[in-house]
Amino acid sequence: MRLADGIRKHGFRKWYERELVHSHAHLVLTFLSSIGVFAIFAGAPRLRTLQDQALDLVTGLACAGVGLWALRRYLHLLSNAEMMAQQANCPACKTYGRLEVVQANAEDNDVQVRCRKCGHGWRISGQ
Repeated sequence: MRLADGIRKHGFRKWYERELVHSHAHLVLTFLSSIGVFAIFAGAPRLRTLQDQALDLVTGLACAGVGLWALRRYLHLLSNAEMMAQQANCPACKTYGRLEVVQANAEDNDVQVRCRKCGHGWRISGQ
């Protein structure tokens, strides 16, 4: 979910929490994919037919591909959420995460925000 939409809909803290949960779901998928790859390697010596070997090869490549995609997605979502969280402190009163969207740029993830406590405005720039 884009930052501006997430702040408008849920608030910054809930957006951040959801991004962390979403990224860690990808980490779990990476872990499950690696278990699949290791299971295929463990069962490889017992294969008897060429068809079983080909099926295991295709399954192993699929598990590895999904695992690499999920790991990359996990790292992207986590780093993006952390970068936004580092910018969520009000420069004037140091309040964390109590902000509202003033203006959002549709092309990138840059958002003009305002502190709900003191009214100070600043820019949160995304990737």
